[in-house]
Amino acid sequence: MKKVLRIGIAVICMVSLIVGYYAYLSHRNDTARADENVELSEVQAIISKNFSTDYPATPRAVVKWYNRIITAYYGEEFNQNQLEQMVDQARTLMDDELLQYNPRDTYVASLNLEIEDYHNRSRTIVSSTVSDSKEVQFKTINGYECAFVHAYYFIREGSSYDRTYEDFCLRKDSKGRWKILTWRLSTEDEINGY
Repeated sequence: MKKVLRIGIAVICMVSLIVGYYAYLSHRNDTARADENVELSEVQAIISKNFSTDYPATPRAVVKWYNRIITAYYGEEFNQNQLEQMVDQARTLMDDELLQYNPRDTYVASLNLEIEDYHNRSRTIVSSTVSDSKEVQFKTINGYECAFVHAYYFIREGSSYDRTYEDFCLRKDSKGRWKILTWRLSTEDEINGY
């Protein structure tokens, strides 16, 4: 009788362990699938981008990332901490010379005012477009490799729409990465005249 009782307890323990392990594996797989299906907001996607290991390879790609960031500045919901993290991401795309002329604190303060102005005017960037790869111009200036990229922004203010055009100049740094050196507002005629 004692032998039957011990075998019965052993069987119950083994069944309990198997059921418990199965439940553990099932729950772990559900958690992993749930993590895979979580979509990041645009702000989270920008903040989580690792430019140290996955820096954009072309001048055009750098401007596209910069445009994603500025579009999020004016159209997404975020807190001050997230804004500053996006600012740091944008500054990663900028040339050291541009960073010297635009200290981080000054840049953040100016940006906060500009974002407030956009919100007060019900203004937002609806979309941005970067010129085709074949339209990017490469030149050597003062010994530096530079690239010139055109972009335009479709902007909504209230119920009206407008386009804004900008020309970007990027410079290759010592690591071979294209960094935004400067940009300026331009007109459609200037962009089409290149």
